[in-house]
Amino acid sequence: MAKDINYYVLVTTYTEAMKIQAMLREGNIPSRISPTPHAIQGIVGCGVSILLLPEDLENARSYMDEHGAKYHSIVPLERQIDPRRIPHV
Repeated sequence: MAKDINYYVLVTTYTEAMKIQAMLREGNIPSRISPTPHAIQGIVGCGVSILLLPEDLENARSYMDEHGAKYHSIVPLERQIDPRRIPHV
């Protein structure tokens, strides 16, 4: 069974993340601020990223590039969260 992929927009500062999030909201492109997963944290030093779902990736990338967003890279990563997991009590 294929794993779902999330895309993380990596930034060098928290301020950049907030600007990109606001920009994507203006463009009505779904996204959210997310902690950068441990598997990719070493790429840049900032601990936050912008989480995109696969269906929103191309619109987000085009919109960010068109509006001059400053970001390091966009990294695909297998979804880390299992929605069927039982939360710890």
